[in-house]
Amino acid sequence: MRAPAVGDPMQNVIDHVAIGAATLEAGGAALKDMLGVELAPGGKHPDMGTHNRLTRTGPGEFVELIAIDPEAPAPGHPRWFGLDEAATRARLAAGPAPVSWVVRTDDLNAVLAATPEDVGTPRRLSRGNLTWTLTVPESGVAALGGLVPSFIQWDAEPHPATGMQDAGLKLAGITLKSPEPAKVEAFLEAVGIAHLATVEEAPVAGLGFTLLTPDGRTVTLG
Repeated sequence: MRAPAVGDPMQNVIDHVAIGAATLEAGGAALKDMLGVELAPGGKHPDMGTHNRLTRTGPGEFVELIAIDPEAPAPGHPRWFGLDEAATRARLAAGPAPVSWVVRTDDLNAVLAATPEDVGTPRRLSRGNLTWTLTVPESGVAALGGLVPSFIQWDAEPHPATGMQDAGLKLAGITLKSPEPAKVEAFLEAVGIAHLATVEEAPVAGLGFTLLTPDGRTVTLG
């Protein structure tokens, strides 16, 4: 019998998916039209100059709508999820779109030791009374064309999704599109998260989130 490996299903799970928007107001309105769900107000991230809206998709899992906070000062370093990149801003100007996925782990040091790709630097972050450690690339842009997830460890239980609204939205799947699918699959296997996403070959790297709406529709973003 093999010893437990980094990223066994009981160790690494989906924490949340992040959907970016040009503005929180426009993104929230667009998602309400698409999904039939109005995301609840979240809060501000002073370390990153962003703010968000949230809705629960299951136990310990949620969807985050995130945008640059126009009232916040520039953070002095690249914002997470590539939000400062011209290409990302142009894409989000057309409507909300996937910008990242976040994996919850109970052993961040083991993930960092196992990864063949740069997953970023662990940073202590906060929003309101919540604190956590999250891997954030120095450039703000995730490796493998933005497909490498961030890894998170929350400081306390219960998980913050416990207190979020449950509007009946569910996350059905995450798709990683890449011109180098074998490289993406090797990364997923190395950190033990191959069970969390589907890899597809495509000319350009991109994220896709499939969501089940409260009225029974399947909607794919990305």
